Amino acid sequence: MKICQTIAEMRSDQGARAKTGRFGFVPTMGALHEGHLSLVRAAKKQSEVVAASIFVNPTQFGPNEDFAKYPRTFERDCELLKNEGVDFLFAPSAEEMYPKGAVTWVTVEGLSDKLCGRSRPGHFRGVTTVVSKLFHIVEPDIAFFGQKDAVQLVLIRRMVRDLNMPVEIVGCPIVREADGLAMSSRNAYLSPEERKSATVLNRTLKEIRKHFDQGERSTSKLLSAGIKIFQQEPGARLDYLEIIDPESLHAARTISKEALVAIAAYIGTTRLIDNGMLQSNLVV
Repeated sequence: MKICQTIAEMRSDQGARAKTGRFGFVPTMGALHEGHLSLVRAAKKQSEVVAASIFVNPTQFGPNEDFAKYPRTFERDCELLKNEGVDFLFAPSAEEMYPKGAVTWVTVEGLSDKLCGRSRPGHFRGVTTVVSKLFHIVEPDIAFFGQKDAVQLVLIRRMVRDLNMPVEIVGCPIVREADGLAMSSRNAYLSPEERKSATVLNRTLKEIRKHFDQGERSTSKLLSAGIKIFQQEPGARLDYLEIIDPESLHAARTISKEALVAIAAYIGTTRLIDNGMLQSNLVV
């Protein structure tokens, strides 16, 4: 696995890569877990050459968020990626990605301020800007993102479509622990007691799915059912629980075909997210 720390290094072998077949890309912030590795495996199946990136992007963190303490396990991450057969790792510094005086941003208007964008102002502007830069530097044919960050996935797909970027975006299923907790690098922040409380996110989603599967289509009633479960967990504080259109991200009143249930909550001081799709003929 070749490790590239500068943009020039990452671009140096693009001519050779272009001759080897489809080029897949998995962008990450490191602190890798099985969810990230599932993206790498999907990339390996659908690409002849695979690159990953590790970059803790400062522009998607707010001033009082966890940028400084975000887990950084670079040597371990490199070993995991090497074992999965990744060909290139792009691991730039913040100075490399954001040259002094940079003032250009990529914003998906009308979507960037919803859900996590509402709770974390500027977050999605940072995400779409850095992903746009990574696509420009790496030039993949296909890129892989986890469904756990469902709203992020919607924004990236819209950005790629609107800016005519020649990249296919593939969303991959959420990978969960045995008790249902969605895998996240931030799970490392949780104490043993908080770890138990964190399962309330998935339990809330399951309760909504149960009522949906029983025929309920009113989103207000579905949300009420979920909130009752959430309120039984004293160690959790709800940020949002919404049922939305999976493309426009607008709140839905009833579900005719499909909808996305999205939840964000604080377990202690740790903010976690989760989601699930509801479809009229299938519950996923």
